[in-house]
Amino acid sequence: MNPGEHTNLGVGGGHPHGANGSASGTTPAFTLRNEPVENLQPLRVVVVGAGFSGIVAAIRIPEKLRNVDLTVYEKNEGLGGVWWLNNYPGVACDIPSHSYQYSFAPNPNWSNLYAPGAEIRKYLEDVAEKYGATRFIKTRHEVKHAAWDDEQKLWKIKVQNLLTGDTIEDSANVFITARGQLNDLKWPDIPGLDSFQGKMMHSGAWDKSYDFRNKKIAIIGNGSSAIQIIPSLQKIEGTTLSCFMRSPTWISGEFGDQAMMELGLDPKDTAFTPEQQQRFASDPSAYLAFRKAFESSGNTIHDSTILHAPMQIALQSLFRDAMAQTLSSNPPLAASLIPTFAPGFFDVLICATGYHVSSPPPFPILGRGGLPLSTRWAARPETYLSLAVDGFPNLLMLFGPNSAIGFGSLTRILEAETDYLVRAIRKLQKEGYASLEPRRERVRDFVAFVDAYFEGTVYMDACRSWYKRRGKMVGLWPGSTLHALEALRSPRWEDWVFEPAVGGEGGNALGWLGNGWSLCETDGDPSWYVNPDEVEVPMEGRPEEGARFKARPWSY
Repeated sequence: MNPGEHTNLGVGGGHPHGANGSASGTTPAFTLRNEPVENLQPLRVVVVGAGFSGIVAAIRIPEKLRNVDLTVYEKNEGLGGVWWLNNYPGVACDIPSHSYQYSFAPNPNWSNLYAPGAEIRKYLEDVAEKYGATRFIKTRHEVKHAAWDDEQKLWKIKVQNLLTGDTIEDSANVFITARGQLNDLKWPDIPGLDSFQGKMMHSGAWDKSYDFRNKKIAIIGNGSSAIQIIPSLQKIEGTTLSCFMRSPTWISGEFGDQAMMELGLDPKDTAFTPEQQQRFASDPSAYLAFRKAFESSGNTIHDSTILHAPMQIALQSLFRDAMAQTLSSNPPLAASLIPTFAPGFFDVLICATGYHVSSPPPFPILGRGGLPLSTRWAARPETYLSLAVDGFPNLLMLFGPNSAIGFGSLTRILEAETDYLVRAIRKLQKEGYASLEPRRERVRDFVAFVDAYFEGTVYMDACRSWYKRRGKMVGLWPGSTLHALEALRSPRWEDWVFEPAVGGEGGNALGWLGNGWSLCETDGDPSWYVNPDEVEVPMEGRPEEGARFKARPWSY
C-alpha cells in the first residue's frame, strides 16, 4: 500500500470495547482519511500590510507550511510600512539598528548605529527580495472590508486595486492583520486647527516638495519624531522655529550608549567607517559579539521601568541632573512650560503628534454575527497575547495591541508572534479544523494580567503616553522581550476554541492521523532523525549543565 491508495478498515478486532469507549462491542464505521499524517490540506491565507511583520510572515508561512495560497496586500507603492510612510527630514531609528533587524538577516553594513529611515526601508526591501517574500506581496492594493462568513467558515474580503480602481472580491481561511501600530495619524485636538491658513503637515505624511526656506515654523510635539525633525529644519536658511510641548519629557542618553562604552567605542561617534563595516561582513564572530552587546544591554534594563526600583531611581536622578546641567542657562525651558499659541500665526505647522495606537484597522472587520471589531474594541482593545480576539474566528494579528516593547528587541517579538501564528495555521491545516479563536475568559485574563503588571511601572505614573488609552496600557507587552519570547514559544491550545470542519472524520477525533503513511517515506528523507542537525547530543556526565540549557532555561 502507498499514501495514494484508499483503504477502509474497521476498528476493534476483538477488543472488549468499541471505538467510542462503550461496552456494547459495536464499533461505528470509520474510513481512514486518504492522506499521510502531515495532512497538507489546502488553505488560503491573506495578510494585510508589508512592513516588518508582514514581510516576516511572507517569509515564514511559505517556509514552514505547505499547500498554502498566500497573498499580502499593501496599500502603499512600496514595502516597509512605517519606514515607507515616514520620510521627514532626519528620520532615523531611535534604537541601535543592530537590535532593529531580523535575527535571521543581520546587516553588517548599517552606516550608523541609528540608521536613517531610507536605509531601513532599503534593508526591508532587500530582505523581502532575498527570501522570496515579494512573490506574495501586492502593492497599491488596499483592503476595504472583511467579514467572517460563519456558514462557509471563510473571511470574505474586498480589496481595491489603487492603480485601476477595480474592487477585488477575495476570501481566506485565515486573515492576518500586520498593519503595525504606527499608521493611523493622530492630529492634535486644538481649537481653530481646521481654519489654519498656512501649510500643515504631519510627520507621518510629509510633503517633500515644500520649500521651508525663510518660513516661520511651528512644531507640535516633543517625541522622537519632533526631536529628529527640529535639528534638520533649524539648518534651513531663514527659518524661525518654535516647538510647543503638551507636557514635560525626559531627555536621556541614547539607548546604545552603555553598550558602546562596553565595546570600547565612543557613544558620540555613531557612524561606522567602511573599514568597520568590512570587518563585520568578513568576521561573523566579531559581528555576533557586537550584536549581542546591544541585545544583552537592552534586555537587562527591565528594572528601569519598575517604580521605586533602584535602577529606576538611579536613572531618573541621572537624567534629571543631565537635563538641569544642559538647560541651566534657560530656567523657563528647563521647567518645560506649555505655551499658549494661535495656529494662524505661523507659515507652516508641523504636527509630530504620533498615532492612534492599537486601534482597529481603518476598514470594517466584522466577526461572528456581524460584530464590528471597532465595536468590540470601543472601550479598549482586548486580545489574547496580542494575537487574537474572541468572536473573530481565524483573525490573527501581528504587532497588535500590547505588542510593542519599551526596551529590548521589538523585531524579535514580531518573529515570535509570526512563529506562533504559523503553528496555529498548521494546527488548523493538519488536524482538520475549520476555525480557531481564543476563549473569551482567556482574553479577559490577559487584559487583567496587563493591568496588574503595569500597575507598578513607570508607565502608570502621572504622565501622558501614546502607549495608553483612558489610563490603561494598550501599546506595550506586559513584561520584557525575553518574557514575551517565552510566553509565545509554545502555544497553550487549551486557551483556544477549535471548530471541527464540516463533516469531520466520521466522529473520530483522531482522523487527522491519516492513512498510516508519512510524506517522509515518499517526498522527504526517510532517515531524517539521524541527521546531525536533527540530533540533540547531551553533555556527558551532567547533561543538565550543557551550555544551551544554561543559556536558555528550558521550560518546554
